Amino acid sequence: MLANTQEFYINGLNYTIRSAMEKDAKQLSEVRVQIDGETENMDRERGEAFIDPAGFEQIIKTDTEKPRNLFLVAAVQDRIVGFSRCEGVYLKRFSHKVEFGVCVVQEFWGYGIGKNLLNASIAWADANGIKKMTLNVLETNDKAVELYKKLGFEIEGLLKNDKMLSDGNYYNTIVMGRFNE
Repeated sequence: MLANTQEFYINGLNYTIRSAMEKDAKQLSEVRVQIDGETENMDRERGEAFIDPAGFEQIIKTDTEKPRNLFLVAAVQDRIVGFSRCEGVYLKRFSHKVEFGVCVVQEFWGYGIGKNLLNASIAWADANGIKKMTLNVLETNDKAVELYKKLGFEIEGLLKNDKMLSDGNYYNTIVMGRFNE
């Protein structure tokens, strides 16, 4: 599904949040690899589960056509610096919910990009009758957990020893959800 374009000016930075377009596929492929290598907050290490431009074109096409999917990008001028997705399940028993994920290039942390991608996704979900949004976040990502709580998400559970990071230690994943009655 498509969302309205929004403009932001925060801490001296102008950026746009808009629906992903097929022409974004090459940049998205590159940005995803970059972000995966900048932080251990993501599920993947740099280059793992690589999606080439053709793969992103297909994801964008699918997300544009399906009413329970949303793919947003954050762009500074013409440079994509972050993106988010909401993906619904089309089984009837799960048709009320979507799973949310977000990532932002580290150079652009602190400009509210992740928060504004999430706010746009929440507004879209609420306007389209989606009752529940879910997400997973690494237990050490305190800023993200606090942001999600501030925007109405609650901790629903914990996946113990869910990820092994570069230090060789295991870390928990927090499962969070926001229900809109």
